Amino acid sequence: MNIVMINGSARKGNTLTAINVFKKGLANCHEIDIINPDQLNIAPCKGCGACQCHQGCVDQDDTNSTINKIVAADMIVFASPVYWWGISAQLKLIIDKCYCRGLQLKGKKVGVIIVGGSPTDNIQYQLIKQQFQCMAQYLSWNVLFHQSYFANSRDDLSNNKQALSELEKLGQQLD
Repeated sequence: MNIVMINGSARKGNTLTAINVFKKGLANCHEIDIINPDQLNIAPCKGCGACQCHQGCVDQDDTNSTINKIVAADMIVFASPVYWWGISAQLKLIIDKCYCRGLQLKGKKVGVIIVGGSPTDNIQYQLIKQQFQCMAQYLSWNVLFHQSYFANSRDDLSNNKQALSELEKLGQQLD
């Protein structure tokens, strides 16, 4: 399976830990591509609608090559820290730019990993889950998992044995 993981964090902290542990659980038979939006040159969506008349975004940046990877994937894993009760701007940027090829994302397998500085019963996790549920319904996504983790300090997740085991098992279950 071709899996694209979008890392919504610019830091090398808990979200990256979650991605790496999930990836560890995946067998070597999967093709895995990790997209790091903070390392790309992608302009925000202008809402110009020109992409609806062309094959992709008209911006001459990393948008089209990035979206091509996402469209080609069998599965998309969205991973983000919580920023102000929502996903990070880095992840939202990629999601917004998917508009140019949105209908080609229909029926994808999807996973969501969210890491925040509040306990997981906080409203912020529910708000993010609802946002992904709306996207999943619109695009007929098969959401395989939606996991939220509490990690306040930079290395909290790497010290949480239960969370690490759960993330690795999630990856193993995709085989």
